[in-house]
Amino acid sequence: MKNYPVCAHLSVMSLKPYVGGASAVKGMDKVIKLSSNEGAFGTNPAAVAACKNAADNLFRYPDGGSVALRAAIAEVHGVDANRIVCGNGSDELIGLLCHAYLREHDEVVITQYAFLMYRLYAVGCGAQPVTVPEKDYRVDADAILKVITPKTRMIFIANPGNPTGTYLTKDEIRRLCRFLPENIVIVLDAAYAEFVDSADYDAGVALVDEFPNVVMLRTFSKIYGLGGVRLGWSYASQEITDVLNRIRGPFNVNAVAQAAGIAAVQDRAFVKKSFEHNKKWRDILTRELTDIGLTVTPSAANFVLVHFPHTGKTAERADEFLQSRGIIVRRVASYGLPDALRMTIGNEDEVKALLAALKDFMARD
Repeated sequence: MKNYPVCAHLSVMSLKPYVGGASAVKGMDKVIKLSSNEGAFGTNPAAVAACKNAADNLFRYPDGGSVALRAAIAEVHGVDANRIVCGNGSDELIGLLCHAYLREHDEVVITQYAFLMYRLYAVGCGAQPVTVPEKDYRVDADAILKVITPKTRMIFIANPGNPTGTYLTKDEIRRLCRFLPENIVIVLDAAYAEFVDSADYDAGVALVDEFPNVVMLRTFSKIYGLGGVRLGWSYASQEITDVLNRIRGPFNVNAVAQAAGIAAVQDRAFVKKSFEHNKKWRDILTRELTDIGLTVTPSAANFVLVHFPHTGKTAERADEFLQSRGIIVRRVASYGLPDALRMTIGNEDEVKALLAALKDFMARD
């Protein structure tokens, strides 16, 4: 009798696999990649040096508790190192939270333009995603409250959002947390927190300290330029932290990633330089694209969401034109935004090339 592999849950088989931003254009050896929100200045040089030093001891297992890395993060961010869990990218931590707290038929609230992986991880645990509309491309706290039921177990809020770049203020999130039962885990994904320059924003540290059911996620992939090593961290109550430490892998963060993370988080000058560059060129890009007739969603992150007409000079045609110039941006139709493109704030030359290409595109007959 022929043996067949065990079938996956039907809800899992209904999902489309996540596809990251493109990195190549057929027939071109050199491209400008503005599709994945990577750091404008590349990898932090201090982190590169740390990786090279770590290479001499790759035969050793890494520190299973990421003790030195957690201490470095805690010092920079003013948090308790014992309530930090490091992961193989914040993606792993999203998966661990879903695995720990979700059961079949539980409901997970995600917002209209949320990061696609929230849905994938939730469905993978047998949970039911409940999507709430956003208002003007912003998370709507009142809309979230309206869909809460006894089955609700988790809420994901990317703040700032991806691909929108918009954010909820600390007062808006605090009000939301006050009205939610403590048995609902509220996940604040603050991957782009380092780029926000608004006084009314909080990445989540204060909220975690105030509400025991709030988890803040952070990443080293963006401002620190370490997307290739896969490194993220969570900050939560001691209870949630203990749960995550019980189910994570024993050596889930490799030695090279730990060394790179320590060097990167301690290099505050690199972060300051990246922040100032991003603010300057995000403002320039927003202003100049608006001047040529495009609509740009106000962004607090290291990218902008640019909206094109539904007919004529469409997002699809713009994307094709940019690729002909060797410039790769992100199509976001899979997020429900077929008429928009997400564009990373690259270095000065890259932003200027992007602007020049889009001006040429909009000027064509």
